[in-house]
Amino acid sequence: MPTYSYRCTACDNAFDIKQSFSDATLTECPACGGALRKVFSPVGVTFNGGGFYRTDSRSTPKAEGSSASSSSSSPPAKAEPKKTESKPAAPSAS
Repeated sequence: MPTYSYRCTACDNAFDIKQSFSDATLTECPACGGALRKVFSPVGVTFNGGGFYRTDSRSTPKAEGSSASSSSSSPPAKAEPKKTESKPAAPSAS
């Protein structure tokens, strides 16, 4: 059963209580009879293991081997040759 935190809006009485999911929310303070509010606090969540990212569940793309799929798709771009720059030789210290 989960534990819920409540705080009274009139007397600031704060307490925790275990309630089932199907139980009704408490509305009256047991100390002064004022209105109660649920107190929400951040929950620490840890994701361990694989499968938590968008790309984890994607299948790998199939290799283009069939002639039917290659005729309908655009041809692959031609790779440009690498340009190499020749640097002048360093002057020798004589």
